[in-house]
Amino acid sequence: MVDIIYVLELIGIAAFAISGMIVARSKNMDPVGVFTIGFITALGGGTLRDLIMDNHPLYWIKHQELPMLILAMAIVFSYWQRAERLRESRILLPDAIGLGVFSILGAQLALDLGHSLFVASLLGVMTGTFGGALRDTLCNEVPYIFRKDQIYASISFAGCWVYFLCQWLLSNEALPLTIGLLFIVMVRLLAVRFDIRLQRDPGNH
Repeated sequence: MVDIIYVLELIGIAAFAISGMIVARSKNMDPVGVFTIGFITALGGGTLRDLIMDNHPLYWIKHQELPMLILAMAIVFSYWQRAERLRESRILLPDAIGLGVFSILGAQLALDLGHSLFVASLLGVMTGTFGGALRDTLCNEVPYIFRKDQIYASISFAGCWVYFLCQWLLSNEALPLTIGLLFIVMVRLLAVRFDIRLQRDPGNH
């Protein structure tokens, strides 16, 4: 039987790694830089989560195939000529997918380790956003999570609670995962498309 959690983790890691590598290539980084940014984007949030919860060994150390996958992707990205023409705006979809996957899976891991719903939701947000925040910081960009013109962490937080609610209402294990993931991805994309923000400057309509 296919392990749906592991498949989702692979999708999230690949999506976040791609978003990091697109930004790295746009900053004219060499292959080492492309790998580093891809690695940090994909695994930074999960690493912080594991350290906070004292969950050892760290997930990517336990599953060494994950950094190996990122390394292979970095090599392809570094020598794929068309990658140079990918603009940073192209990271929106893979970043939204990574945000959704890691927010939900991070929250579930926290629940599995016995934490409360509220703490699990915060750890889910941390898992989903920290890698992207590191990516943007290292690439000299203001992280999405701190931009007034972006709605980001709050979508992750709300998505975790949608997931918890679906777990309570539905007996099927896969359905709450799917609903929570799609909620985060779709709301993130719609927020960017329609310029939805938590706060606007006075006079900015």
